[in-house]
Amino acid sequence: MSEFKPKFVKPSDTSSYLDKNEAVGLETTSFIYNRYISQSVQTQRQRLPIFNSRNHILYALEKYQTLVLVGETGCGKSTQIPQYMIEAEWPGQIGICEPRRVAAISLANRVADETGTLVQGDMVGYAVRFDACTNKPKIKFMTEGILLREVMSDPLLKSYSAIMLDEVHERTVYTDLLMGLMKRILKKRSELRLIVASATLDAEMLHKFFNSNPTGDKKKDTAVIMSVEGRQYPVDIHYVAEPIPCYIQASVDTVLNINSSKEPGDILVFLTGQEEVDKAVRLLNEHAILIEESRKKEKLHVLPMYGALPYHEQLKVFRPAPLGHRKVVVATNIAETSVTIPGIVHVIDCGFVKLKWFNNDTHTDSLIVVPVSKSSADQRAGRAGREKPGKVYRYS
Repeated sequence: MSEFKPKFVKPSDTSSYLDKNEAVGLETTSFIYNRYISQSVQTQRQRLPIFNSRNHILYALEKYQTLVLVGETGCGKSTQIPQYMIEAEWPGQIGICEPRRVAAISLANRVADETGTLVQGDMVGYAVRFDACTNKPKIKFMTEGILLREVMSDPLLKSYSAIMLDEVHERTVYTDLLMGLMKRILKKRSELRLIVASATLDAEMLHKFFNSNPTGDKKKDTAVIMSVEGRQYPVDIHYVAEPIPCYIQASVDTVLNINSSKEPGDILVFLTGQEEVDKAVRLLNEHAILIEESRKKEKLHVLPMYGALPYHEQLKVFRPAPLGHRKVVVATNIAETSVTIPGIVHVIDCGFVKLKWFNNDTHTDSLIVVPVSKSSADQRAGRAGREKPGKVYRYS
């Protein structure tokens, strides 16, 4: 009789047991490149640009109810501010609201690693649809829909001492609803603190919205603006000389041109939806097979990334490409904010995004393709300059 060997799977391997892939347990341990890995976690945290503003942030949260934080891409605002508050012995729970579930889960895993605890434990947890923590962790990452449901059950959010609304520049319906609700809650709970953060937002407009000071005396303001510089490397932006008939085919051609030029670095391609991502991945995989058959050195490792993709499939984009391959990630705007994919140097931006639109004639919702906003274009470009100087190719 063979000896029984138990197999343990980390909670972060999959978002739910319903979409669990049995093959995940057979894979080897994945590693994410970190050039500061030889240093302690505390030293790595001190290297982040936001560390220099740590005391200023804590002072602002003590004095003001609302902190409007303009933090550049890569400064560390999403992971460090909750830890600073815990280190300052902030009472109650600290909730961080993210626009997408992949951002909430990945940030929770990162903070758990930095604090030396397990995800979904007493220190760090996350709550997304179909996968939520059962206890009350001190630092809780969640999506906008989850926080809205908590407001419905607990209108004053009594279990929280601070709420952080991250990436508010996207201005979704949930974001606007939460900002309106939080303004009312702040009037009822003077001890509650609100942090509104993004790399590209209209800080003055939000300051006027949350500032409940009726007088002209600035000493009585309830909101304050703070700016934090990022660790952004220079990024060169290139535009097309003439309009292109099909940005999907143009994106594939640009990937092949970058790959044949032998410029180092992985590639991130932004398209509008799952159908376009699957089409681009299929075309790139066909070229990748031809490259391998011709035994060329410039091999491609193509990966899709969109919201409907299972979480364990989304995690593949954070792993390094096989030896001798260049990683190409074809994604929707899910990879636009709060997500850092290691190794990305080149970003290809189609210049469009798919948004929900209400038709007054038919009284139905539909998805339409519209030009991307300036703030979203800046966010996409920010994916290229995280680890080294990068390049961005825009089609509009």
